[in-house]
Amino acid sequence: MIKIGIIGCGGIAFGKHLPNLNLLDDVELVAFCDLDVERATKAKDEYGTPDARVYTDYLELLAEPLDVVHVLTPNNTHATITIAALDHKKHVMCEKPMAKYASEAREMIAAAKRNDKKLTVGYQNRFRSDSMFLKKIAQENQLGHIYLGKAKAIRRRAVPTWGVFLDEEAQGGGPLIDIGTHALDLTLWTMNNYKPKYAVGTTYHELSQTPDAANAWGSWDPTQFTVEDSAFGFVVMENGATIILESSWALNTLDVGEAKTSLYGTKMGADMEQGLRLNGEEHGALYQKNIDFEIGGVDFYDSKGTEPGYLEARAWIDAITMDTPPVVDPYEALIVTEILEAIYTSASTGKPVYFEEDTQ
Repeated sequence: MIKIGIIGCGGIAFGKHLPNLNLLDDVELVAFCDLDVERATKAKDEYGTPDARVYTDYLELLAEPLDVVHVLTPNNTHATITIAALDHKKHVMCEKPMAKYASEAREMIAAAKRNDKKLTVGYQNRFRSDSMFLKKIAQENQLGHIYLGKAKAIRRRAVPTWGVFLDEEAQGGGPLIDIGTHALDLTLWTMNNYKPKYAVGTTYHELSQTPDAANAWGSWDPTQFTVEDSAFGFVVMENGATIILESSWALNTLDVGEAKTSLYGTKMGADMEQGLRLNGEEHGALYQKNIDFEIGGVDFYDSKGTEPGYLEARAWIDAITMDTPPVVDPYEALIVTEILEAIYTSASTGKPVYFEEDTQ
């Protein structure tokens, strides 16, 4: 049995990690930590073993004989807690984004290497059927040379008003680092391109100061809204490919969608705008294919469930028990963080940000 400790018992813990880990028959949730002891106790009562323990200090939890730790805390604490967990000889699943800054992400990777422990990041959208299908046909070169990708994370009015989402210091940013990170990860992963050359970005605070605004989770407090309400990036890769990243929590648009990617190749294109659609030219005629995932087919993973959160949990534990690389390589998550940071830097300076040619 793999013994797991949970650090951070907030929304992402109850919404994804706890219910999906609870479905695995080869793990035990034995320790829970949160600054709010009531939240940690609630997690223990609902998902813990009978002798599970509760903590408010994560270092006390790390002193326990655990195999795995899930770090589900605000972004500005990801690196500190993850590095401590790795140095305590635990494998670590860190929720996205990997870190607030790329320098912290590099330190996390170094900690995993020096302790010979596995590290992964919570990009569960890779485990959707459409994502896995697109990844597979891209690997088979069915799209040809992919020279343009679009990463989309657009909400019309869905600003998260709980926790620290609106706090720039705690989170490092707004929709770009929150949901844009998922869309960018999908795009880089399906393109299999992790060598950025330079990035240009813009961020906006145009709607954040609107009082009594319409919003999916109730009106936000403009005085607390210290992050951007939308952000956009233009990234050129070393091989000349381009990635366009769009993200918003509040934008006057009807063209919405989250964790979506569109790829444009020399043989075929693909998008996730209305399900997974493929398009191209054949025998002098244009075609469009709509991929139907409702009627079943070959499973990408041998599992009891098909939900992305479950598949993520199953694949992560399998990587530990079978000693195989995790699906989300921490180096790939580092590149996501590097690009996000570059977009924020470009937005603040008004200048493009260039990357080192070889970051690995």
